[in-house]
This record gives sequence, structure tokens and C-alpha cells, in this order.
Amino acid sequence: MNIMLPNHPRLIAGLLSLSLLACQPETNAPKKPVVALPKNEVILNQNSPKRAYIKEAVVELVRRPLMDPVTGTLTYDEARTARVSSPIAGRVIGTIAALGSAIHTGDPLVELDSPELGQAQADYAGALADLNLADRASQRMQELYANGIAPRKDQEQAQDNLTRARSEAERARLKLANLGVRNGRTDNRFVLHSPVSGVITERNINPGMEVRSELVDPLFMISDLSSLWVQMSVFEKDLGLIHVGAKVLVHVPAYPGEIFTATISYISQVVEEKTRTVKVRCILPNADNRLLPAMYAAIEVQSEPNDKAVVVPLTALFTEDESDWLFVAIGDGHYQKRPVKVGLRLKDRAVVLEGLTSGERLVIDGALLLRTEEDAEQESPS
Repeated sequence: MNIMLPNHPRLIAGLLSLSLLACQPETNAPKKPVVALPKNEVILNQNSPKRAYIKEAVVELVRRPLMDPVTGTLTYDEARTARVSSPIAGRVIGTIAALGSAIHTGDPLVELDSPELGQAQADYAGALADLNLADRASQRMQELYANGIAPRKDQEQAQDNLTRARSEAERARLKLANLGVRNGRTDNRFVLHSPVSGVITERNINPGMEVRSELVDPLFMISDLSSLWVQMSVFEKDLGLIHVGAKVLVHVPAYPGEIFTATISYISQVVEEKTRTVKVRCILPNADNRLLPAMYAAIEVQSEPNDKAVVVPLTALFTEDESDWLFVAIGDGHYQKRPVKVGLRLKDRAVVLEGLTSGERLVIDGALLLRTEEDAEQESPS
């Protein structure tokens, strides 16, 4: 029996399609499951270029800052500073001590030709002569009175004249002593000596200048610059955070990145009504003379040495849902987002009260980048 095959074109095409489908391999194999990261965690792949923008640092306990930095000014240490003027009038002669030179106590600063000094020296010499004359007269009168030749009244008068002459001689001597003159000659030469050791920081005197004792500006400013004062004003509300003897950190624009330590030595007992601040003075060692009077400074008041806290840069923090967060490194490219409680917030740092401990590795730069990466991972399909 002969079997006739269908020769309809559509039927033939359908049979060929079924045979091709039967030959294709099965493509409905199960996919590998995607492992979801725990909430608030981010992983950067080994080759991720974002790793270069992430900076980490180990958390360490430091002394707790107590208030915002205070602006202050460096000034002379008045206990080591002298403003020297001449106690007597005269004309400048000879050499004048140079501006910026180192001076020791008793060193000469300038010499004056002073007729006023000459008069004082002459007065002292005359007073000594009057004293010798009164002394001899008193001795003679005492002998005459003892022998009954002179009356008691004359003897008492001679004794009174001697007392007056002695007082006048002493007054003239003290005047010269106050001027620092110790020689007995009359030469009109007055030498002005330094009362302290230090550096001449100001000089308002020139050769040939006529000097008077009533000049407003001192002739010399001499100060020991190895110690300076730091003057600052602290708000009334922060007064309870400081005390005499506390250490403060001083920053000056001339030496960025360097920290100088000063000690609070005086707290004013008066509150300024307009600013509601209290004047505070600190002593700042300056052994190398790098710091100068009139420099501006930023002062940080710190707690006691044993009062330490976790302080992080503000670049490590970000806000989410009205809370503060940061990222902690927990492995190679593995980061955990963590909420923290922040206390005092300064210009570039903040005190972390809860949520972070010493020894952990903190992301100090790149936290916002990790936050963006976390959002991208959550939005990616599973």
C-alpha cells in the first residue's frame, strides 16, 4: 500500500517548526540567588574606583572640648614689661640702645646732658656743707653749755639747726638716689638704666632730642618676650566651664597646624553688660620668641586631662531622618552605617556621646559617597 504524504505548504512549514523546537536545548534553568546585604551596610568591590575617595581613621579618645573656640589677642606679659621714661629733663647725647637689642637689668639705655641734674648735685653738695657746719656749731655750743658759758636756749637752737641740716642733706641725697645717681661729682651727665631684662620692642628717642619727664610716650618699651599673655573674653554662660590653672590650646594664623598651650591665670570678677562676657587672661610660654604681641589667636578650652571623649571631624557625619549617622569600616571594602548621638558641635569637629567607641575605624571622608552607594544597592532589582 502506498501512503501519500501531504504536500500542503503550510502543513510542511508547521512540521519543520516543531522539529526545530524539539532540537533546541532547554533554557529555563534556575538562576543563582542574589544575596541581599543586611540593612545599613555597603560593600565596595575590589576594583571599585570609589575606594580611592574613602578615607579612614582609627577612633581615639582625646580631651573633651568644652566650648566653641574663643578669639583672643597675644599681649605683653606686664609682669615682665617696663615702659621706661626719663625722670629728669635733658638733651640726648652719646649712644642710644638699639631697637630690638637684648638688654639686662641695669644696662645703660641713653645718656642725657641735664642741667636739672647738675642743680640737684649742687644742692646735695651744699646740703652736705651745711650739715658739716651745723654739726661743728652744735658741738661747740654743747661744750659751752656744759661749762656754763652758753644758755640752754642757744644749745637747743644749735641742736635744732643740726637736725634741720641733716634732714635737708638726706632729702638731697634721696633725690639723687631716685635718679640712679651714685657718684658725688657735679657733671650734668644723667644715664638712664634699664629696670628689667628683655628686648627693646619700642624706641621713641633720637639723637639730640630734648627729653622731658612729662612726655606721654615712654622712651623705651622693654619686655621679656619668653612669656606672653593671652587675653580673651568668655561668655557668661560658659564661665562655669573654666577655672584658674586650666590649660587652653592656642592657634595663631602665622603657624597653621601648630598648637601652643597656655594656662589660665586670671578670671575677671566683672561681667561686661553689653557683651555679657568676662575677661580671662592666660600665660603663654614663648621660649623661642616665635609668638609676638598683638597677634590674633583662636583659643580652645579643654576639660581636665582625665575627661576624654570621642571627637570626630564633621566630614564623617551626615543627617538622615533628623538623626546623625556615620560609616564604620568593618572589613575590606565593607562599611556599616550607624546612628550616633552628638553632643557639642564645633566649627570642624563634634563630640560623639553614643554609638562609637575607641579603636573602631571611622570613615572620615567619603561618607556621602557611601550613602549614595547604599541607596543604589537598595534600588537595584533582586
